Amino acid sequence: MCRCMKQLLFAELLILSTGCYREAEPLQISPSTSNASNALVAAQGDWPWWRGPHHNGAAELQDVPQSWDENRNVLWKVPVPGRGHASPIVVEDRIFLATADDTKKTMSLLCLDRTTGKTLWETKVHDGKFMHTHKKNSHASPTPAWDGDSVFVVFLVDDGIFVTALDKTGKIRWQKKAGPFDSKHGYGSSPLLYKSLVIVNGDNQGSGFVAALDRKTGDIVWRIDRTDNSSFGSPVIAHLDGRDQLLLSGHNQVCSYNPSSGKLYWKSEGPAATTANTLGWHQGLVFASGGWPEQNLMAIRADGSGEIVWQKGIKAYVPSPLVIEDRLIVTQDANIIRCYDPQTGTELWTKRLGRRGYSASPTAVGDIVYLPDETGNVHVFRAGKQFEEISNNPLEGDGMASPVICNSRIYLRTSSHLYCIGNENPAPEE
Repeated sequence: MCRCMKQLLFAELLILSTGCYREAEPLQISPSTSNASNALVAAQGDWPWWRGPHHNGAAELQDVPQSWDENRNVLWKVPVPGRGHASPIVVEDRIFLATADDTKKTMSLLCLDRTTGKTLWETKVHDGKFMHTHKKNSHASPTPAWDGDSVFVVFLVDDGIFVTALDKTGKIRWQKKAGPFDSKHGYGSSPLLYKSLVIVNGDNQGSGFVAALDRKTGDIVWRIDRTDNSSFGSPVIAHLDGRDQLLLSGHNQVCSYNPSSGKLYWKSEGPAATTANTLGWHQGLVFASGGWPEQNLMAIRADGSGEIVWQKGIKAYVPSPLVIEDRLIVTQDANIIRCYDPQTGTELWTKRLGRRGYSASPTAVGDIVYLPDETGNVHVFRAGKQFEEISNNPLEGDGMASPVICNSRIYLRTSSHLYCIGNENPAPEE
């Protein structure tokens, strides 16, 4: 990357962040990546929560490898104790990673050095009282979230959803039960930070709910009832129709709430009784997909009308949709990638990629997409007007966690290791 391009990117990043966390004015970025106004803003070069700085799987433009193997561009690789599908978060000089030991019945938060991968500390958050989960799920599937002062982790244990706040040294500041949980297949929803709140989805086959807790104290600020049916999606904030909207699907409906109060703004039917991903959005439309028992992908107008603009009968259950410029990338669990015009639903291309299905969500740098399949192979492709396959990069262990890309590094969690991928010989500046 040339010097002038790097300077331009740095200037753009400086607009998004001053190097610290603050209450932000509306971001001056493209509609496809627009963040919620008055939300916490990620520090430059960090990835502090699920789906990245803008909550949509889009990384900043940066110089990262588009291919690697165990002997090339792997800056470090460290074993991870226990098991988990949570993605790492990368902030300041460290990495936070949730994990669970099924044999010892412990749930923990790991802290690793960002530069070397060395473990700095491990805090046991829960001990015992595990609950039933699906064989493809884990007891550490939610990705942590960081607000610049505390790291928040969510675990399903002892018949409830528990939220824990820890400081950067691993000391537990508070731990609260957000609500009861009757487990069918376990839990997988990541916590969402908004202003002074940490918001968690408690959809389950018992008393479903969404709750917002005070980040400083853990006190419940609001909690709303949801239909009693298991669903696994993570809530997300998008600034649409002139206001911040808390978006969540499941129970054959897509809902938009006021994130400050939990008040319902609007709802629309579909896409399925059970969903397991995070909604996408672009230019006034919200994109929702689900996979059990209904199989639907739909675009919904976010102006309160609940109008379904277009709909496709495909199964895209676990991976989250990704918007790149004027293209909507949808990953089907059964290893099919589809690209649509987000406004009309016109299919631009379809590609079957890999030998096994997908549970991870894709991450993009510009129009280059990084997507692990369940075998641990990371597929890299260009999602332009046409599909262009770039590389296939096998890793040790299964690939259920989503890629994290920040500060010219790719962080990939497998069932056995955490990888840090980067250019061993970066291109010289011009």
